[in-house]
Amino acid sequence: MKLRYLPALLLCVALIACSRQEAETELPEPPRIVIPDDAVPGQLLVRFDDKVAEILRNAGLTKSGPMASLPCSGIPSVDEVLDLVAGYSIERVFPVDSRTEDRAEKSGLHLWYLVRFSEDADLAQVAADLSRLGEVSTVQLNRTIKRADNAKALPFSPENLSRAAAEGYFDDTYLPLQWHLVNNGDLGPDKFVAGADVNVRKAWDLCTGDASVVVAVLDEGVDVTHPDLRDAMWVNDGEIWRSHDDNDGNGYAGDYYGYNFARNSAIINTDNIHDTGHGSHVAGVIGATNNNGLGISSIAGGNGSVPGVRIMSCQIFSGNYAGTVLDEVRAIKYAADNGAVILQCSWGYTSGAANAYEWQPMYTTDEEWIDYNPLESRALDYFIHNAGSAGGVIEGGIAVFAGGNESAPAAGYPGAYPDFVSVAATAADFTPAIYTNYGPGTTISAPGGDQDYYYEYGSGETAGRLGCVFSTLPTTIASEGYGYMEG
Repeated sequence: MKLRYLPALLLCVALIACSRQEAETELPEPPRIVIPDDAVPGQLLVRFDDKVAEILRNAGLTKSGPMASLPCSGIPSVDEVLDLVAGYSIERVFPVDSRTEDRAEKSGLHLWYLVRFSEDADLAQVAADLSRLGEVSTVQLNRTIKRADNAKALPFSPENLSRAAAEGYFDDTYLPLQWHLVNNGDLGPDKFVAGADVNVRKAWDLCTGDASVVVAVLDEGVDVTHPDLRDAMWVNDGEIWRSHDDNDGNGYAGDYYGYNFARNSAIINTDNIHDTGHGSHVAGVIGATNNNGLGISSIAGGNGSVPGVRIMSCQIFSGNYAGTVLDEVRAIKYAADNGAVILQCSWGYTSGAANAYEWQPMYTTDEEWIDYNPLESRALDYFIHNAGSAGGVIEGGIAVFAGGNESAPAAGYPGAYPDFVSVAATAADFTPAIYTNYGPGTTISAPGGDQDYYYEYGSGETAGRLGCVFSTLPTTIASEGYGYMEG
């Protein structure tokens, strides 16, 4: 145990002893809390009042992570509850970043802490006991979050490269396969309709990207060594690659291209055997380097002489590890504090209108989502109000979410909330993708591909891939570094 925590330990011992001597009245039995299957055992997200937060800060608790925790809060009532469960500790959800701590305090994010304890403890009972304390304003479960992609990469294929691409634009080899960018209707006779794309040619006439726009990809890790992505990556100039020190004082050591929140590490990884490559895939769609004579084109990857947007990798999924609310909110605040102005989020909760025989429907109203996810909503609110700058290309942030993949007549949250952009998926003939959510809560539609709809194009493992989106993939998943995915 580090010596800087010793005063806090002595304070805890003294206060807990006093509280037990003085506690003479039995408190009423708190209400039971229903615990869903996706709740993380042995963890609760707690919003303390200012008094507790100040005590914890004075005790030296300014960082995040299991190695930067305290064994008690120093508040008798809180520690009396937590002393009943084994192995408890308290850590800040968001580490102190001296550059942005003032605005974090104005948003109340400095009051949120992660309480860890034995996974064998009764999570509902601990949550209920904490909820009744005057020093605690909110208790939220730490839940796993659902990926909104279908997580199946299809192999690369060079077929049909003879078709016309975006004449007069980029020399990237595989642009002819990217119907989602430029659809001339000639990839297939029936289900590829000219113009069923993102209409990017008109956008390119105005701008091909801007390096001052940083897009945070909250997904699996982005392959930072990929030849079509390495020059598009955001770089933290205040950090040192693979450093174990927090050189820029933002609370995260070695965060050169972003941060791996799933593993609490600066190393962005894409080599887990269970990785799907989705983070690299969406990064390629957004900002793969244009006009470099290889690979793919992207929406905002520059034009060869003018650089495009920068990609910040905020990894919240890794292999079979499903990201949690804790990983998510840390990534959101990190993105806002380190220059990102757009969040790209291919995840969310099951639509409240999903078929209950196949899915567990979730939130149906804005109020319901906020009530059950106060920290998530506060973190996103922090991003849209604090990202960017008044003198920059964007003032405030834009959060973009997948609408969901349950074929439901309403988008899932958080994307369905009015402050965010929720995207439904279309096929290459303007029709909705078979899996996409649609209707209330949906902001826009965009090409997402549909393998089942295009199944007759190809055979075996190649069936339907031409109807999917062609983009970058880690070479650990596709040796050529490119392939097809839905979503």
